[in-house]
Amino acid sequence: MAKVAFVLADDFEDSEFKVPYDRIREAGHQVTVVGMEANKEVKGKRGKETFTTDVGVKDVSAEDFDALVIPGGYSPDKLRTDDGIVSFVQKIDGADKLVAAICHAGSLLIEADAVRGRRLTSWPSVRTDLINAGAKWEDAEVVEDGNLITSRNPDDIPAFCEAILERL
Repeated sequence: MAKVAFVLADDFEDSEFKVPYDRIREAGHQVTVVGMEANKEVKGKRGKETFTTDVGVKDVSAEDFDALVIPGGYSPDKLRTDDGIVSFVQKIDGADKLVAAICHAGSLLIEADAVRGRRLTSWPSVRTDLINAGAKWEDAEVVEDGNLITSRNPDDIPAFCEAILERL
């Protein structure tokens, strides 16, 4: 059983959080939702999902987890302004633990300086930012490079989940 962190803030893409969250839990892994604050209700951008964070980033350590999932939507852009979240992402990536990011999550990876020299994909509007940060962008359903798994959009969720579960 792996311990998997999800980082989440308001306006996350509903399906990009809920589907991987459910699939990973159903596979028997322990999932913890980490926010900027503990016990804070965050809302999906489509209004279908709300979730209360389990812990605040100040209450956890990268050593507590085996993997990290970063859902898309506007959540990653909000999370990238929080030094604790950025540090958390850097430490998990730096420890060569699995980092899975979908859609707009590349913006948080850029802030954590986790893309330079690496192959990945994203929502098209993040492509130029990733390239400017030193990434090698590909238009593919799933791109795996070392400990990093990335996907483009909600249509890629099944393949994204399969790649994560294979690695866990």
